[in-house]
Amino acid sequence: MDFIAILSIFVMACFVGYYVVWSVTPALHTPLMAVTNAISSVIIVGALIAAAAAGSTSSKWLGLLGVVLASINIFGGFAVTSRMLAMYKKKDRPTSVAK
Repeated sequence: MDFIAILSIFVMACFVGYYVVWSVTPALHTPLMAVTNAISSVIIVGALIAAAAAGSTSSKWLGLLGVVLASINIFGGFAVTSRMLAMYKKKDRPTSVAK
């Protein structure tokens, strides 16, 4: 594929992603984060495959960079999802002793 085709697919994917995220109701943001983490794990697999098939050293380094950035995205996403779920947990109130 030529550069213009790849660039146009990227731009369309950006617009679709933007409109999908902004049209989601706030109650569904946590499941959306979980799906985003799953997509990032697919990106790691793709980066590993691309790095393994690469012939040049610079391509392998770019594959490694893709793996590192996607890993940061996954672990950050899990941390944010965990914090969002913790907001909805019931707080344990200490029982007061009546005198």
